Amino acid sequence: MSHDIDLRGDRAAAGPPSPFFSSRWVPRPEHVRELSPQAGLPQGFRAAGVACGIKPSGNPDVGVLVCDSRQATSAARFTASGTPAAPVLISKERCDLQHLRCILANSGCANAATGRRGLEDAAKTQGAAAAALGIAPELIALGSTGGISQDLPVEKMLKGILQASGRLRREGDVDFQQAIQTTDAFEKRANLEVQLAAGAVRLSAQCKGAGMISPNFATMLCYVETDALLSAETADLLLSVCVQRSFDRCTVDGQLSTNDMAVLICSGESGVRVAPETEDERLFGEALDALLRQLAILMVADGEGAGRIARVVVRGGHQETIERAARAVANSPLVKAALNGGDPNWGRIVQAVGGALVGTAPLALDLHIEGTHVCSAGTAIAYDEQALSQAVQGKEVQYEVTLPGEGAETEVFFSDLSHDYVTINADYTT
Repeated sequence: MSHDIDLRGDRAAAGPPSPFFSSRWVPRPEHVRELSPQAGLPQGFRAAGVACGIKPSGNPDVGVLVCDSRQATSAARFTASGTPAAPVLISKERCDLQHLRCILANSGCANAATGRRGLEDAAKTQGAAAAALGIAPELIALGSTGGISQDLPVEKMLKGILQASGRLRREGDVDFQQAIQTTDAFEKRANLEVQLAAGAVRLSAQCKGAGMISPNFATMLCYVETDALLSAETADLLLSVCVQRSFDRCTVDGQLSTNDMAVLICSGESGVRVAPETEDERLFGEALDALLRQLAILMVADGEGAGRIARVVVRGGHQETIERAARAVANSPLVKAALNGGDPNWGRIVQAVGGALVGTAPLALDLHIEGTHVCSAGTAIAYDEQALSQAVQGKEVQYEVTLPGEGAETEVFFSDLSHDYVTINADYTT
């Protein structure tokens, strides 16, 4: 769950990992260069983050991100939850999602399960941001994260909007990042340069998420900016594909948030056009894909109390079947506890798959852990137990499950289950 109470020491989160592409599962594309975390936003963007008293910690809790280009294009994705929060409803129902120019986000209050008042409160903040920035309300998307059922402190939000609107700058992504974080232990932020055939463009992102993460569009706020020139249709296509390969592929605790959102805004200020069905579209898509996949893995690695993360790959003949199997493994408390302890207890993986695929006995599955073949056609085989025990001590562990049939493959990234996860969530109340 996204919490406004910092149970990790009530401190500001650490800076972003360096290098950003730190996982073996997401190699940095050759045409992508990592820039300094202080490099600032792409051309046409400014941001700010301020503390207005929503979070008891006194940390920044209201963030504003603005695209100054009147020709901006955008794309957005939102939670699939049946109980979406007020900012999600307002953004989906009242915004021009193809031409967004501003993000107004807060932490410390999710404004979820707040009924009509929550919608009215969200609309008030949207209107206030529009007045302060001179941008039409329908071009301002709203994002909130924090405790569910709490009413949004509108007066504090209005104060924060005025403060943030006066502090906007290209280097404000640092403050904006801090303003959207809750239990995050470190920043999930990146500044990249992408070399296209038509020229170089910038790509930046700010993301938060550590708990209530589910592989059905993960729990998070994620904002991506580029100075490349994309049509709204191209932006929507690329964001859709990349979200499916990243945030849809990660889980911490199998819980689906009320507040998920991912937004891509394109200023076009570089003058470099990414045309449909071109080499530049492929190259830009690869960069966006790598960016979002690494962000997804960082969320899993920052899972509340997490010590290790894993990737489960499942292959077989039917997409629905392998999806059920992969998610069963990734969300199994037994598998996650074994991962936490560095225990290659692969019987738990077999159990999870079998439990997800009832009525398929006898299920002839194969299982590899870190490349070691441990189960063939549903039967244990001989392997070097000492070598396997050593192999699963790393920070990243890979499981590969093969089911009958061919042609389908899926993956899910997941975190372990530790004592700290229970402590964080047991001590928290909405």
